[in-house]
Amino acid sequence: MKNAIHSFACLSLLMGVMFTSCVSNKKFLASEARADKLQKENANSVNQLIDCNLQVKNLKDTKASLQNENASVENDLKTLATESKMTIADQAKRLKSLQNIIQSQKDVMNNLKNSIAAALLNYKADELSVYIKDGNVYVSLEEKLLFKSGSDVVNPQGKEALKSLARVLNSTKDVTVNIEGHTDNVPIATKSFQDNWDLSTARATSIVRILAKDYDVDPNRIIASGRGQFHPVKTNDTAEGRAGNRRTEIILSPDLNELYKLLYQ
Repeated sequence: MKNAIHSFACLSLLMGVMFTSCVSNKKFLASEARADKLQKENANSVNQLIDCNLQVKNLKDTKASLQNENASVENDLKTLATESKMTIADQAKRLKSLQNIIQSQKDVMNNLKNSIAAALLNYKADELSVYIKDGNVYVSLEEKLLFKSGSDVVNPQGKEALKSLARVLNSTKDVTVNIEGHTDNVPIATKSFQDNWDLSTARATSIVRILAKDYDVDPNRIIASGRGQFHPVKTNDTAEGRAGNRRTEIILSPDLNELYKLLYQ
């Protein structure tokens, strides 16, 4: 009986130790898992803190950059304000001067157009026309008034027209004279001219020589250019249209030096 009691007591003690050991092991594992979780959370917190510090640094850098840019703009504005000596009254005075110059040039060109139209009054509308375009006076001379077909030699009637024009030009000094030759689109190839461009340039040059050498127009004022068939004013599909495109344009432009001086002073 005593042996039985002793055996039961030993068994109970062993089971108690084993139960205690199991409970302790579970607590240890739970603690270990919790510690691992806390380490991970701590690592995440550290990374977030690093990101926040970087964002704060970037914001500080951006703020400093904006402050520098604002300071630069303020300095530029101060410099402009210091350099600008024009008051509102000065600006109004300058604008009035510009308006006066522009109006004066309009008056000069209108008077020039009227003078040329009067000087060439005896010529027919299908021989020449005088008009204002883009602030310039255009004298458009038809081919039949100046040249034979395919020729750059000005005929006597054309010379008389140029003589009348030259009288007006010599009485109006501050005007640039641009002579432009034009043709239709029918190809030309002769011993004298390779193409329409060649012919149009030769015709413009012939007129320049007559104005400068025969009628004393200042050659420093004259420009010769040939534009061939590339700037038609009428269709090239009809004989009448092609005849209108075979022309010489004398373009008279005002002297803009006074205007440029006022604009860029």
